[in-house]
Amino acid sequence: MGASGEKDGSSVPDEVWEEFLRTSADGAGDAPKEPSAADREAAGRPRGGRAEPVPWRAHTPPRRRSRKGWYVAGFAASLVLLAVALDPGGLIAGSGDGDRAGKPLVQETGRPEQAPPAEPGGRPTLDEPFRGSPAARWANGTAGIHVPAARATGWMTKADVERALARSRDFLAASGLDPAVLSGARPEKAIALMNPHQKDVTAYVTTSLRAPDEEHDPLLLFSRFDPAQARPVGDVVKTRGRISYREGRRGALEVTADVTYVYPVAPAGGGDEVVRVIVRRETVMSWDDPSKVITEEGTFSLLSYKTDMTNGGCGGATGYFRPEFGGGGSAGAGGGGGEEVDPYDRTGPIDETRTGCGTATRS
Repeated sequence: MGASGEKDGSSVPDEVWEEFLRTSADGAGDAPKEPSAADREAAGRPRGGRAEPVPWRAHTPPRRRSRKGWYVAGFAASLVLLAVALDPGGLIAGSGDGDRAGKPLVQETGRPEQAPPAEPGGRPTLDEPFRGSPAARWANGTAGIHVPAARATGWMTKADVERALARSRDFLAASGLDPAVLSGARPEKAIALMNPHQKDVTAYVTTSLRAPDEEHDPLLLFSRFDPAQARPVGDVVKTRGRISYREGRRGALEVTADVTYVYPVAPAGGGDEVVRVIVRRETVMSWDDPSKVITEEGTFSLLSYKTDMTNGGCGGATGYFRPEFGGGGSAGAGGGGGEEVDPYDRTGPIDETRTGCGTATRS
């Protein structure tokens, strides 16, 4: 992998491709010509043949611990006053899961302009695992992922786009919401939606699930817990995010998903302590034209991913999220230190410059 994070492999530079599409769309007097033989070779597309899937870009995510403690009494009171000032209509959720004290949020259709306001204090419990979290007002599972209306794009008709968007959401569910996968099972349904001819991705997934290490971590694509270490609290995963799309290379449908998942878990051996693991993923999928790119029907090529996680463990890669219980997930106890970041802030893209084990301001 080069310094830019792009896997080794040849492809037409983005600026060249974007200029080609722009000129074609604008109908300039000098009509765009078919790429030269050299361009075809650089793109991996022999004359009369189909291109290899485009190489993907990877991002090694920062891992964060939660700040020690939750809220002291005086601070909790201040948060209540702040909530009233920000939301005099009383729509901000209280200490429950959102239905009793505030209305559930509508789906996120675009990038928000500000982070969610602070919630009134309180530790999560087995009965109220999202207590004190902005996720209390989020939707459950795929209901929290906005899917836009379909329109004909690139090589796809409107109906084709609608199917591809549904399958993209299926991948998000299979990789981040499937109860069996969350309990450590192999993500077979998610893998089945990935282009098997994209050899670098296939090799990465196979190695990461068989022998995870710092260079091959399945958590960058799939959410998994070790059932011997942690158990889910209830059967609800809160989500917030959206899917968008545009025309990509060679007329492909390029789908981008930006979703935050909130997983409440408790110690596998019993006990009533609840810890929330927060994972945000930005994933870019290419639904390629099979007449131009080597692919299989109903599968996408992975173009890039970025992952950001909180409370998932700060040690070496094990292939599982490993939340720390008993206060061990705090910066004070575990020495997390580092930059303080709000894991619920979705106002910007995932910051690729952050590395190491920092500190989350809330969980």
